[in-house]
Amino acid sequence: MEKIIQEVISCYPFEGGPEECIAYGSGHINDTYRLTIRNGEKRRRYILQRMNRDIFREPESLMENISGVTLWLRGKIEAAGGDPQRETLNLMNTKDGSCYLVDSEGGYWRVYDFIEGATSYDKVENERDFYESAVAFGHFQRLLADYPAATLHETIPDFHNTADRFAKFRAAVEADVCGRVREVPDEIRFVLEREELAHTLCEMQSAGKLPLRVTHNDTKLNNIMIDEATGKGICVIDLDTVMPGLAVNDFGDSIRFGASTAAEDERDLSKVSCDLRLYEVYAKGFIEGCCGALTQAELDALPLGAMTMTFECGMRFLTDYLEGDHYFKVYREGHNLDRARTQFRLVADMEAKLSEMKEIIARCAGRD
Repeated sequence: MEKIIQEVISCYPFEGGPEECIAYGSGHINDTYRLTIRNGEKRRRYILQRMNRDIFREPESLMENISGVTLWLRGKIEAAGGDPQRETLNLMNTKDGSCYLVDSEGGYWRVYDFIEGATSYDKVENERDFYESAVAFGHFQRLLADYPAATLHETIPDFHNTADRFAKFRAAVEADVCGRVREVPDEIRFVLEREELAHTLCEMQSAGKLPLRVTHNDTKLNNIMIDEATGKGICVIDLDTVMPGLAVNDFGDSIRFGASTAAEDERDLSKVSCDLRLYEVYAKGFIEGCCGALTQAELDALPLGAMTMTFECGMRFLTDYLEGDHYFKVYREGHNLDRARTQFRLVADMEAKLSEMKEIIARCAGRD
């Protein structure tokens, strides 16, 4: 790998030579390194990444998405008097002018400027960071509200097509390739009873009730850079899954991840619920960050987005369990089943709290 990294570095117009290149971050998809370039007494840092071809089968399309979106964001940030070097990702072109590089072994690489003085966090430690991540993701939506979303490639086709996920779940039950269906009748029943939920957002989009947006599709806290001096969320990172989608799904995935009272694979289901305080913190920040970019229909559908994304995730975990745990990494027997049960308990709790969740959105949107 060291020889390949040296090959990649030599293809970029760095001012100086490499002083250090170390593995960086907590991501599990791409190979990520922090590269330090030294020119005399001056040092400058970069993020060097090799894209995962097993997950992202069309890296050229993925990089076209990222290049288009980041250039758009840069223009918007500059027009508003912001700092585009810190408020969006900045790709470095190769010596040949390309935004990515293919090495001699067929690996795909890219280089970003390193955002100094900022940190990302893997889990919600306090309400302020969760709020700041919400503002940042909402601001991301606002800046890209007039971007032609339909021109983006689907880097992972049908990624948040919940109706399609439901169909694949049904197929997995019918095939029962691992003989596990008999072990999980309650979980299967839970999914099948919510077929309408699986179709609702897709049908709303098809009917034109929810607009197609540029969506991030991985709106976890650790994909926001928090300024170390101000505590503000300054930049949305990890744009590999940026593609056309629904804003309510981006909101919903954040709630699924950040407003749950338990770990994603908690076995004690009595610990699992949707924390309405954290839900309101995030809703307030997201709506503020969007700053009027969302339609009334989108605002009304935010609670449904939270419920749908949680249901979809649980359905995916259960599907993978039935098919032999081939997609999600597992670290113990029944790990995917534990994950599915946790998500389903969270869905049930959201169903019980749906009226309160709607009231919170109305309050945050100034309609109470």
